[in-house]
Parts: sequence; structure tokens; C-alpha cells
Amino acid sequence: MKSTITWQGDMAFSGTTPSGHELRMDAAPDIGGKNSGPRPTELLLYSLAGCTGIDIVMILKKMRLELTGFEMEIEGTRADTEPKKFTDFHIHYSVEGDLPEEKVIRAIQLSKDKYCSVSHSLSANIVASYSINGTKGDRTL
Repeated sequence: MKSTITWQGDMAFSGTTPSGHELRMDAAPDIGGKNSGPRPTELLLYSLAGCTGIDIVMILKKMRLELTGFEMEIEGTRADTEPKKFTDFHIHYSVEGDLPEEKVIRAIQLSKDKYCSVSHSLSANIVASYSINGTKGDRTL
């Protein structure tokens, strides 16, 4: 999976996702942004909720169960000191329909323990590498 994100001036960046959707991110006005898009950290929360939500809907459908409503409330706590990383997340699920509670719990557990790639990426020891197109050619940092 690969994307190109382009600076749009001030603190805004935009690009097209690999699935073809335009996405814009921006910072808060107090640090030079114009609030023209969500913050990257907000998108991280949405990514986690979206990933587990999609899993749960798919799993319940495979169980031949029909949702009539589904909402998630996600909360993330960030450290007070730089880099102010997330220290924990909590997702509260509200599901509606004729759904046996044990099946809903099973769907949530399967997403949490097996399927949600965002959740597993957040808890993994990910190797990140960085490079720059400098005056002397590409350099790895």
C-alpha cells in the first residue's frame, strides 16, 4: 500500500488514498493550521474504530445476524510529554437488533484478537524507516 501526501501550505496536507479517496489533514489554528481537515491523531482514532467496526459487521453477517443500528464511541488518552503518543484506547460498542449478546461479544473478541489490522499495528513493534531526497540524492535517515 502506498500513498503520496502533498503539503498544501500552512499546516495542511492532502492526498489520494490507495482506494481513490481524497483526504485532507490540517492542524489547529493555535499551531498555524486553518482547521481545514481532521488532525492525524483524530484519523488514528477513526481508523481503529472503523477497522473493528467493519470486522464486527462482517462477522455478525457471517453468523446470519442482522444489525439494525451500530455505534461506537472511541476515546484515546495521550501522554502529556512529547511525542504525546496514545497510551490507551477504549471503544464502547452500542449494537441494536435481535442479537444474542454472546454472539456480539464473540464478534468483538474476534476483531480484537484476530482480525483488526489497525489494532494489531498499534500494538506491534513496527519498523519505521525514513529517507529524504536531498541535494546529494536520496538518503536514508
